[in-house]
Amino acid sequence: MTEPSQYSTEPSRQEPVRIPVKLPAGKPIATYVLVGFTILIYGLQMLSESLSANGYDWPFLLGGKINVFILKGEVWRLITPVFLHGSVLHIAFNMYALYSLGTSLERYYGHWKFLLLYFVSGFAGNTLSFLLTDSASIGASTAVFGLVAAEGVFIYKNRELYGPRARSMLMNLGMIIIVNLLIGLQPNIDNWGHLGGLFGGAVFAWIGGPLLKLQTTIRGYELADVRTKHEVFWAFLLSAGLFVAVVIGRFLAAR
Repeated sequence: MTEPSQYSTEPSRQEPVRIPVKLPAGKPIATYVLVGFTILIYGLQMLSESLSANGYDWPFLLGGKINVFILKGEVWRLITPVFLHGSVLHIAFNMYALYSLGTSLERYYGHWKFLLLYFVSGFAGNTLSFLLTDSASIGASTAVFGLVAAEGVFIYKNRELYGPRARSMLMNLGMIIIVNLLIGLQPNIDNWGHLGGLFGGAVFAWIGGPLLKLQTTIRGYELADVRTKHEVFWAFLLSAGLFVAVVIGRFLAAR
């Protein structure tokens, strides 16, 4: 993500003035931890397949989005698939996307709010997949699509700070989303999960995502996030609660 900047309104006799941005987080520690842990779990998947007598992928069998087990009460399967992957190419693509998006988004969201965004998106994606397809699925792409949506919301909400660049940046993101959804029309790709993650991430980001405002401090001008903890709470409650209601409805319908 390109950092927003503000420029002086003084006559053009001076160079544009850079205004410091007060960021909630410095190093994107949560992103690094997510990438590292996901790679570790994939290593356990490969180890399981090589050591198991029948070549079983036990992490997948215990944590994949498998509807029949979710309906038996194993609801953790609506979250755990974000740590599981089906191939080296699968995890490489998702971890590259997570690293690229996460290292910039986390600086504005802060560690814990970024983790909320990630897991709400993954939960929303797996929940919509659970509702609309019986196929088993795994992968962090549900959460990654939520990050893409959150980046788009961040740019739109703070478009005045980006100036003319905002329009082209949003159009580029829109094209990325469309292309990836079209790719998802291929067999064995869970596009419902992608759409769910996209929606969950967008709802959370719209209500609770960073909203930067130019403020005057003793050090001069500063960009600060004016979102309150109350707004973040409601963002989580609405985005996660909506999909919890969907899960409850599916359970009731199955009985």
